Amino acid sequence: MCRRDGCTKVVVSGKSGDLGADVIGYLADGRKLVVQCKKYAPHRSVSSQDMQKFVGTARLEHGADVALFVTTCRTFTKAALGLALRQDIVALHRDLLGSWVKGVHLETLIPLNGSGGGTRRRPSA
Repeated sequence: MCRRDGCTKVVVSGKSGDLGADVIGYLADGRKLVVQCKKYAPHRSVSSQDMQKFVGTARLEHGADVALFVTTCRTFTKAALGLALRQDIVALHRDLLGSWVKGVHLETLIPLNGSGGGTRRRPSA
């Protein structure tokens, strides 16, 4: 999806020891993008501890201009989202990730940064 949206020099790691950088690349405007991906069950939340780890490495270790925390769960805890906002980390929950998968351009999603709460649920049958 990064490449589709014009990113260059995209490297996918996602291995143990990657220091929180599952994907590294450069946006079309030249800014360095560092992405942390967490595959969590929809009912889970990204914790403050998860966010703290990424905050500690995204810029200092990897030199991110844009740091993106992507998750398959629906929410970030209030503390995690607050930390993300204070540290200029873009928080993409399940719903925003779904929009990205369906073709919404990453540059359009970055300003949304966790908005919507990711709490949309399907109606029960």
